[in-house]
Amino acid sequence: MSEAENTFCKFAIYGDASTSGNKMTGKNFSKMCKECRVMDGKAVTSTDTDIVFCKVKTKGACTITFADFQQDMKELCSKPFKGKSPEEALQAVYGLIAGKEPGSKGTTNARKVGGIKRLTDTNCIYTGTHKLHFDENGKGKGLAGRCNLTENSNYVGAYKGAGRYVQTH
Repeated sequence: MSEAENTFCKFAIYGDASTSGNKMTGKNFSKMCKECRVMDGKAVTSTDTDIVFCKVKTKGACTITFADFQQDMKELCSKPFKGKSPEEALQAVYGLIAGKEPGSKGTTNARKVGGIKRLTDTNCIYTGTHKLHFDENGKGKGLAGRCNLTENSNYVGAYKGAGRYVQTH
């Protein structure tokens, strides 16, 4: 397996481990072009990669195979490497792709500092009304722990004569 095909498989699997890596979605193709620096934002933009992807994939399909991927690269390589022959440009693009893996740069990690740590702590160290948000096992009660749930007795809240009305008519 070539290095370009190996990179194709790694990016095809990214985000969906249940796939075999033989087919790549448009989202993963765009991610690969961006992370391998094929897409630079000037010569090759995200619109260019989307157009090339849609042009090569079969009608009605959402994925491309490695053979389709090679066609995509043949179409894209002429844009960033103007002045080179098509074969040299293709090799330059494969050089950018070779040996790369998908990264998770830019994803958000959960923060556990300051007030956030205290607000999400389930050790029941709270006092007052805040301790009512959790049950005895430390799990949150959801809406029942945050709101005063009312009963639908058709009486105004805090009415002292509720239930004493005698209907004689």
